[in-house]
Amino acid sequence: MSEAESVRYIGAQREIFKSGRADAQISLAELSDQPNLYALGPVAGLDGEITIFDSRPYVSQVRGDGDAYVVDRSFEHGAIFLAWAQMREWDDTAVAESVSSYKELETFVKQAARERGIDTDAPFPFLMSGTVHEIVWHINVDRTGGQPITRELFQKSKQKYTLRRERVDIFGVHSERHGGILMGDDMRIHIHFVSRDSDATGHIDEIAPGGLMLRLAR
Repeated sequence: MSEAESVRYIGAQREIFKSGRADAQISLAELSDQPNLYALGPVAGLDGEITIFDSRPYVSQVRGDGDAYVVDRSFEHGAIFLAWAQMREWDDTAVAESVSSYKELETFVKQAARERGIDTDAPFPFLMSGTVHEIVWHINVDRTGGQPITRELFQKSKQKYTLRRERVDIFGVHSERHGGILMGDDMRIHIHFVSRDSDATGHIDEIAPGGLMLRLAR
């Protein structure tokens, strides 16, 4: 995997709870000229989810009443933290049919990467594409009432959705050592998706993969 395809990042999830704030650490505009760009992270102010797929941004934000949301396609957003990579070439591996949960997917991604000679002690990017059985996902929306952000308020500030049997593209980052930085404390992957059958796009909380192809950078 070349240097261009390795994971770069700025900010850390744990800093939200140390400061009680969700300030921008980077503007997406700083990356707008990079080709083959894939990125993920939360919008500053707990105001949405950022997914960049092949240099095309998809920024979902809850707007209006209930769970309605919009997807902005511009780079005019800031991220609390952001992980990104430039992926030009990759090898495909079918996700095993036995993989039926988020945790099982974490294990499968790591094992597949090792078999491809990828250093799994360092964070690495991956893609997935295909039709999923089900995805439970969310978009951040500020429900703190102006109070300092705690872990409880952070969890409250998520609008949940469920998607079934749609074609999706997924960008993810795997790391054994970045819990609390690029992902939750007890997690090893952080994954975002873009649906090809609807406007749905955001952060994946649970996944039943179905017919997905895993793509690992060469």
